Amino acid sequence: MITADAYRKAKEGDPKAIEKLCIATWEPLYRFVYYKVQNREEAEDITQETYVKTLNYLQKNKIPQEKFLSFMKTVSLNIIRDRWRKKKRGGGFLNFQEINPKEMTSGDQQNEVAQRLLLEAALAKLSREQQNILRLRIIQGYSVAETAKIVEKTEGAVRTAQYRALQALSQILDDKDLQEK
Repeated sequence: MITADAYRKAKEGDPKAIEKLCIATWEPLYRFVYYKVQNREEAEDITQETYVKTLNYLQKNKIPQEKFLSFMKTVSLNIIRDRWRKKKRGGGFLNFQEINPKEMTSGDQQNEVAQRLLLEAALAKLSREQQNILRLRIIQGYSVAETAKIVEKTEGAVRTAQYRALQALSQILDDKDLQEK
């Protein structure tokens, strides 16, 4: 707990008083922020930014001592909301030079291979026409119009065949899941 004298000195900019103020409020503020963001690094950043903004505000304005922690929580919530808005608007930034391909591919490769074999076996149970349409549309990325020209069918027929092929594939995979359990 911080005394009224230490609070007044912190407001005036005394480094030792500011340190006492931070020590007294750090843990409850950090717990509050961490509960909201569920990420240690982000919680630390937001907590630090909250102190900077609050202490700057405190030196210019009046915050009642008994409401100081509540005020800090409000500031932290505003920072969190601002970050969420920025993420929502700007999307994420990905630095491709920092990605280690070996780390990305070193996941559970056995599981990936098993899934691929399962999918290939399920695809083999489809008709040649269904396999061909799925290969053209999904694997090779052709449009409906391009696929229709290649298989010499109407666009409606291609859409219908693709829908039915995906339904059949889904059913085959569901049946395999049931057999494994």
